[in-house]
Amino acid sequence: MAKSFIDSLLGEHEKIVMVTRRHWFTLISTIFVEIVLVLVIVIATIALGVFITKYLGIIALVGFLILLIPIASMIREILDWSKRQYIITNRRVMQVSGVFNKNVTDSSLEKVNDVKLEQSALGRLFDYGDIEILTASELGANLFKHIARPIQFKTAMLNSKERLDRDMSTGYDEKSGSNDIPSLIAQLDNLRNQGVLTEEEFTKKKSDLLAKM
Repeated sequence: MAKSFIDSLLGEHEKIVMVTRRHWFTLISTIFVEIVLVLVIVIATIALGVFITKYLGIIALVGFLILLIPIASMIREILDWSKRQYIITNRRVMQVSGVFNKNVTDSSLEKVNDVKLEQSALGRLFDYGDIEILTASELGANLFKHIARPIQFKTAMLNSKERLDRDMSTGYDEKSGSNDIPSLIAQLDNLRNQGVLTEEEFTKKKSDLLAKM
């Protein structure tokens, strides 16, 4: 069975903890103009067809062709909404967007310094909000606007970060369930090859683990 695009992004022993999207409010606000245009075009086409019956076929054809414009735009917005995902794994947090051309931004949980949540009264009522992730990486901060289930997202991220920090400090090997320091160093090397860890960070953590042997 072919792997999905999200699955292809995962490293060895990396597991998805939570997936969410922008709230459906965002989708409705984005396609609202297209919905109005569709209604206006349909009503205008019907009205013209009633009053100008002589050219009913031409009016219907022109109305249909014009109708395709807002419909195509609406389909594009829906696809963009459905393909924009915010993902937490046991190692990092990712933002994936794009229908055909994919754009992936991720931050290592190890580098996350703080997570800020902003929720309006309406957001608390309908369970959406903004999440800002402050990191020690070159990206600095990632802002996820109007995502669904922001509190659960923040909680899952902090819990995953805590587990990762604890496992890194104790030398816990997720695959075997034991304190296997050589295996953990191999995982660190894998993260370095993926660009998640810098050479300096890899060297420091490797030295810390070797000191525990």
